[in-house]
Amino acid sequence: MIHFFGNQNSKVFAVQATKEFSKDTISKLTWLFGNQPKINAASLDAFFIGPRAAMITPWSTNAVEITQNMGISDIIRIEEFTAVSENFTDFDPMISEKFNGLNQDSFTIDITPESILEIDDIAAYNIQEGLSLSDEEVTYLEGVAKKIGRKLTDSEVFGFSQVNSEHCRHKIFNGTFIIDGEEQPTSLFKMIKETSKQNPNEIVSAYKDNVAFIKGPKVEQFAPKTADKPDFYETKDFESVISLKAETHNFPTTVEPFNGAATGSGGEIRDRLAGGKGSLPLAGTAVYMTSYSRLEENRPWEQKFKARKWLYQTPMDILIKASNGASDFGNKFGQPLISGSVLTFEHEENPASSNAKARKLGFDKVIMQAGGIGYGKAEQAIKDTPKEGDKIVILGGENYRIGMGGAAVSSADTGEFSSGIELNAVQRSNPEMQKRAANASSWNGRK
Repeated sequence: MIHFFGNQNSKVFAVQATKEFSKDTISKLTWLFGNQPKINAASLDAFFIGPRAAMITPWSTNAVEITQNMGISDIIRIEEFTAVSENFTDFDPMISEKFNGLNQDSFTIDITPESILEIDDIAAYNIQEGLSLSDEEVTYLEGVAKKIGRKLTDSEVFGFSQVNSEHCRHKIFNGTFIIDGEEQPTSLFKMIKETSKQNPNEIVSAYKDNVAFIKGPKVEQFAPKTADKPDFYETKDFESVISLKAETHNFPTTVEPFNGAATGSGGEIRDRLAGGKGSLPLAGTAVYMTSYSRLEENRPWEQKFKARKWLYQTPMDILIKASNGASDFGNKFGQPLISGSVLTFEHEENPASSNAKARKLGFDKVIMQAGGIGYGKAEQAIKDTPKEGDKIVILGGENYRIGMGGAAVSSADTGEFSSGIELNAVQRSNPEMQKRAANASSWNGRK
């Protein structure tokens, strides 16, 4: 059942619980919500903006835990809703929804798993789902289906498209280069690796993990003697490694700047947490490359030609929302974003005064780079090889249809696919849950 607290003309807290509340519980919740009283109604007849029914917010996770610490049990979910007019449209449809009234079914999710599909036409399915498979890859999958004597399923084709995407496989970097008809002896990626190969210096690990380590200083640690039980603290020295990480989150930041940049920062934090057998993040950076913002009139170079019609967000929207998103994730996780930079660029090739065809260039597909530094123990900088019988532990929160197909869609031109496919491919920020998972998994191996 759902209980409502607050004022239906302004703000309402919807509390989903497994039973009726006692007077004591109602009193505690009234205090928790800033002296907002319980509304004695099973439904509210007004328009509200609030979280989608299928997506429990990080705020709800924290709020429910607070009620548990207050001695209140049986609460499943708490969400905040704001009253709006019927014609109100100024909200983010990716994470919020407009409700025509709140009732006992507002959190009900009536979705059943779809049946497994056997794919008759892989080429058509590729276009329909935005999988970015090349003609060669389609031919390969058709050959696999013929070899195993059955049609491939939707999950098999979808899974292949992600793990074999440009985003994951770096096919261009790893590809064979042929210049003037002559095959080159090395790929671009091998050329990049050659620097560290010839000058390893203080490198401990590079190009074998999702983060690089260099040799760090000797560190004095003040920590409990043992990590699995209460114990006395002791001072102990250990050899450290410094972690370095950078990654791009271009497509998601272009489509939805706040969550795109937030999960860009969250992704590089996650990679440094998982470096080797585990390491700790310290500080982050962010870089944004957009088309001209046209923020100020005294920039004549930005006024030479008109702004184009933006497919998703304006450069100004991106710079504001993306910066807020990256900082928000870092602050909530506990890693400050301490530095960054902005680069704007637009250029008109062969302007109208020339006879050649004009072409406008710019960072319309944003370049968002998230990076950071951290540290770990030198003895834990290299991963062990998994063995048969090892146990696998999965930590995290609720699963949603988010980030679906992101590897493939990121490899395509922005705007190439339908908005539904592109919006599904954008992740949602949840720094609180990432912090909980990090806290639960990190300490035992680091003492």
